[in-house]
Amino acid sequence: MVATSYPRFPGDTIGTFMEPIARGVAARGHEVHMVIPWHPRLAREHVEDGVRFHPFRYAPARSLCVFGYAGALRADVSLRLSAYAVAPLALAAGWLKARNIARVFGATVIHAHWVIPGGAIAAAACPRLPMVVSLHGSDVYLAERNPVAKRVARAVFQHAGWMTACSEDLRSRAIALGATAERSETVPYGVDADRFRPDAEARARVRGPLGLREDDPLLFTAGRFVRKKGFEYLIDAVARLAPRWPGLRLAIGGDGDLDGELRARGAGQGVADRLFFPGVLAQGEVADYLAAADLAVVPSIRDDSGNVDGLPNVVMEALASGTALVATTAGGIAAVAHDDVNAALVAERDVDGLAGTIDRLLRSPDTRARLGARAREDVLREHSWTRVAEAFERAYRNARKGPDARNAIAAGLPSK
Repeated sequence: MVATSYPRFPGDTIGTFMEPIARGVAARGHEVHMVIPWHPRLAREHVEDGVRFHPFRYAPARSLCVFGYAGALRADVSLRLSAYAVAPLALAAGWLKARNIARVFGATVIHAHWVIPGGAIAAAACPRLPMVVSLHGSDVYLAERNPVAKRVARAVFQHAGWMTACSEDLRSRAIALGATAERSETVPYGVDADRFRPDAEARARVRGPLGLREDDPLLFTAGRFVRKKGFEYLIDAVARLAPRWPGLRLAIGGDGDLDGELRARGAGQGVADRLFFPGVLAQGEVADYLAAADLAVVPSIRDDSGNVDGLPNVVMEALASGTALVATTAGGIAAVAHDDVNAALVAERDVDGLAGTIDRLLRSPDTRARLGARAREDVLREHSWTRVAEAFERAYRNARKGPDARNAIAAGLPSK
């Protein structure tokens, strides 16, 4: 596997979906070698749960280690100048590392995560190996906006034996960029339902230090502080709800370039005292906050530049937690969250609709319980990481077959 993001240490919130993907494939008996950029905070053993790590160094100074790990984009919409500066070095180092690892260990498939740059590195390093490329969001956005990246992405898609996307929205956008519909599929992320679950002890553990009484409503969301998360609309909704709910509080986990702006927005709306910014939360802490919350809210949007999440991790985590979810339909959310079935869905950027839905659910504990229970049932039945690993295993088999066989598989016909 070639990737530019992975949890740098146990509990890290960067690239959280990559860890269960790699471990899940390894658990099915495959030998997995993970080629990733070196980072000052990278603290992984050489081998963990069947996954072997091969970090590559590329920058002459620690301050220039901005390749991957969500460090290259400013507010997730534009590349930092430092990223432009180190990109040639990182691409060359990644290419050399991937080529050497594939040769030394006799790789039979190469799995590239993010078409840009992971797919480009993998295709150049191992042009004769069957390749699967998986899309996660920002890679497709970059290819849509940058002419050079678009040409590279098209070449990678044409080279790949199979493509997966975490949402149908990403898959359709990739097809518009040159991917082949018959050699692609949507594979939504899974979730660890043992970690993310209802937990009365966690509820008390989180709410106590926040000074919340049992009947004080707590809303929770998490993610990088970037435009596509839509956190500003949630802050505005809290301001609308404040007169009706004196004890209402909102916790926003994470950090990012919009930190100061979000805090200032809360102050400007007169609800600064209702907002908690606990910072970047480890996975276990996210689980605790979700268990403690009365509602999880994911107000994602397609931002003004066209960027949108594939499928936010916190959506799957909220569903597994059994905490009633309020979300928009941005990106791939509607593929797993269904209105009045296992969640409550609202339009993007609709502050009144968001506030009204939150108000309605806070007034109806029975509805919250029904949505949360169904959400967890759906996760347990359909969205385990084991099922995701099985899907990738099929993708590897498809990539290793010839073009005629792959087309037959995609058409539902028997292949040789």
